[in-house]
Amino acid sequence: MLLKILSKNDIVLVLDKPAALSVSDIPNLLINQIPEQKELGEEMRYGIVHRLDKDTSGLLLVAKTPESFKFFQEQFKQRKVEKTYICLVVGKVKQEEGSITTLLGRAPSDRRKQKVFLPADPKAKGKREAETAYRVLQRFEDYTLLEVKPKTGRKHQIRVHLASIGHPLAGDKMYGFKGQPTPEGLNRHFLHASSLRIPFPNDTIEEFTSELPKDLNEILKKLS
Repeated sequence: MLLKILSKNDIVLVLDKPAALSVSDIPNLLINQIPEQKELGEEMRYGIVHRLDKDTSGLLLVAKTPESFKFFQEQFKQRKVEKTYICLVVGKVKQEEGSITTLLGRAPSDRRKQKVFLPADPKAKGKREAETAYRVLQRFEDYTLLEVKPKTGRKHQIRVHLASIGHPLAGDKMYGFKGQPTPEGLNRHFLHASSLRIPFPNDTIEEFTSELPKDLNEILKKLS
């Protein structure tokens, strides 16, 4: 399998990750395709700066040097990267736009999952603040298409936050509600990392974009 490279220069690669490919499986593919990435080593994840869930498609940043790896990681850490996702959620979102701010942490009942905690909850101690902004792009009979901008980068953040306001991602088996509808033909959760706007070491800001993949476009056509 060849990884799709959307952009490449001396310090960074931008990959268009397909769904069903775990980030942990990318290093071997990356090294086979670009052998010099092996020089960054396992400690620097062979250059992979951030993560996407297995079934989330879209933009993935890969540094080409140890210096650029540290630089871009710091941009994510300091929340200087503007990330945009496109997702389809179950139900009709009433507000045209909104923001969700909560504490997030591992769910006590299922360690694979994350959970929203209220500040007054005794179990909220040590949990981390997470913020997600969203706006409506299109409404369908049983679903709403959203543009989502996570201000923080917590595990499963978008999925947990949208489920917490009663609108889980279409096709999300982990955070979806029992008996929720799923669009015909959707075989994964409907979430795509569509844009990254990030500062570069030369004091410029670069923006990268990824079109909605064919499988998700087909779902929208069927709903229209």
